[in-house]
Amino acid sequence: MESKYILETEHVSKRFGDLQVLKDINLRVKKGEVICIIGPSGAGKSTYLRSLNQLEKITSGKIYIKGDLFLHREHNRTVEKIAGEKRRELLLEMGMCFQRFNLFPHKTALENVMIAPVTVKKEKKDVAYAEALKLLESVGLADKVDQYPNRLSGGQQQRVAIARALAMKPEIMLFDEPTSALDPELVGGVLQVMKNLAQEGMTMLCVTHEMGFAREVADRVLFMADGIIAEEGTPDEIFSSPKNPRTQSFLKSILNA
Repeated sequence: MESKYILETEHVSKRFGDLQVLKDINLRVKKGEVICIIGPSGAGKSTYLRSLNQLEKITSGKIYIKGDLFLHREHNRTVEKIAGEKRRELLLEMGMCFQRFNLFPHKTALENVMIAPVTVKKEKKDVAYAEALKLLESVGLADKVDQYPNRLSGGQQQRVAIARALAMKPEIMLFDEPTSALDPELVGGVLQVMKNLAQEGMTMLCVTHEMGFAREVADRVLFMADGIIAEEGTPDEIFSSPKNPRTQSFLKSILNA
């Protein structure tokens, strides 16, 4: 029977030496759900996101993608994982955008978006070209297809990075503070692209400091502190009547700043 959850983590923990960054994280995400993760620096938010697509290897716990056990580790050793082509397919279901855009500086916006489908998925160049044009148009950059990254603003570069991730046709998008490196006047364009994705039904996990975005777009908000999910709820529950004192203190410092 097909799982009703597109992504699940059970008892996920992550240690860097003596420092435990993630402590027993349990989360179930439904297809089309938008989850915003908020919390202070050092809470483990980015580490959790990076663990999902294997940029960080968890110390222990289980990760399921589309109902399949993707990875099971205990005491820093892999107990079980999906092997071979199936594992690769599931990993490609997750696209990720980072704080820094990580674009290839010697390639145009169009070439940056085309490169992964052509090299990883072996798409024909004319198919990838047509799809890249559509994606750049969808993020408001139809007039920038031939520009190199150094000719684009930070906000434009981040929108290219989103288009590049979408070119792989992922079912889940992970956003790791995608606006934190941008000048304030450039944030709105990136957030609008993310809002559009949410409205189109994309499953999204977003680590963000943009509280207005979280309140408007999220189905659920998670507050992380000290490596745990200290509180979760609807945006209204978290922003209007948080129960955890840590959540209350964090929001007070952010919203009154």
